[in-house]
Amino acid sequence: MKMQNTPQPSQVTGPIPLSFCIILFKDGRIDRLVDRPLGEYLTAISDASIAWIDYSTKEDDKEIEQIEQIAQAAGFSRIPVPKLTTGFYSAYEDYDTELGIMLPSATVRAEKMSVHPLFVFIRDNFILTLHCEEINRLLRFSRYAPPFFKKIAEEPLVDKITMVLERIIDENNDRNFEYLREIEMHGDAISKSLIEENLAKRKIAHDIYRMKHVLIDYLNVLWATKDVVDSLRYGDADLITNNEKLLGRIGILSDNIDRHIELSEQMSNVLSSGLEVMQSIYNNQLQNMNNRFALVTAYLTVLGTAFLVPNTLATIAGSGVMEGTMGAQWWYVPLLILSTVFATLASFLWVLHVWKMKNDD
Repeated sequence: MKMQNTPQPSQVTGPIPLSFCIILFKDGRIDRLVDRPLGEYLTAISDASIAWIDYSTKEDDKEIEQIEQIAQAAGFSRIPVPKLTTGFYSAYEDYDTELGIMLPSATVRAEKMSVHPLFVFIRDNFILTLHCEEINRLLRFSRYAPPFFKKIAEEPLVDKITMVLERIIDENNDRNFEYLREIEMHGDAISKSLIEENLAKRKIAHDIYRMKHVLIDYLNVLWATKDVVDSLRYGDADLITNNEKLLGRIGILSDNIDRHIELSEQMSNVLSSGLEVMQSIYNNQLQNMNNRFALVTAYLTVLGTAFLVPNTLATIAGSGVMEGTMGAQWWYVPLLILSTVFATLASFLWVLHVWKMKNDD
């Protein structure tokens, strides 16, 4: 069980250690070493019942080379680190006496998600975790690992290894799960912006697409983690316990991942609904524009028809009818006015009749 009120890494004062080692000695003593050379850690754990070493590396092009060098220096000669990195976010390699695992560690900033590998190597009586400096989520567990080690001191070695590994995976999962809240909050902000008339709908559509992309990557992280957890649960590795109770705890990790996968898929459906709303908004805007064009066309039709009749009469008057004296008659101007009025009224009534028939349909 997790201890309550444990300090978060952000609450811890002082620099974050680049490495640490938790050792449970055979006589029950527990020691915690920080920022020491790897050789000193390896010397200290020679008399240990179980030990956990954590190392941070620089995040650069040679990161994998650094991890491979540290793993080999720690005695992991059978596990090919490059082969672990070929997995899609995760990997599981069992070599009987050595076990290599790669887990995805996600970080979400604004609308961009980054995935960093967390390597876990197991052999004999100790666990080695390697990761870049961006990933310090195991620091919290390291601060209350001594009392945890004390609780498991009497357990068989494979049980102790399994329980420590289960806690490491759980800590990594918990931090990954926390980012779902940030994604949900950002998705809620996007949903709220849909009702803002002053915001550009094109920008909102781009925001929805970016959040969908982040969610897809996030789901890939969850599925990759689940693959590793299920491999531990059913893989029957020699370094992992066969204790049904402990394997049940690993099963709980898998169930938690399933629940967050469901939540993420629901969030994806919400964002998809937002895209449908955007499409409806665009369709409504297009329909309103078509209605305006139809209204303008109707007005032009009325005006064109209204001026067509008097224009025809004026053309007839100028064609020489009545020897060119039609325009001089007293009734000529009233005729033009009356014909314009009657033509306008007739055109207007006809347009109203057509619109009424269209609305009835």
